[in-house]
Amino acid sequence: MSKYFKYFEYAYLFIAVFFLYESIRIWNTERSRAYLFIFFVVISIFMFFFKRRFRRKIEERNKQE
Repeated sequence: MSKYFKYFEYAYLFIAVFFLYESIRIWNTERSRAYLFIFFVVISIFMFFFKRRFRRKIEERNKQE
């Protein structure tokens, strides 16, 4: 099951790259929407590191048992 969580972590990075691309693409036409996409980029990167830390903590706990 941990293997699936590891792949899902990288999905957050993929989402962040996609939203970054979209925000750059629409920067000159829809600035407020671009700011929303940048917010999603920040949230996605935060979720990547949060999930990664949480998964590693669970793996360490399972190794000690």
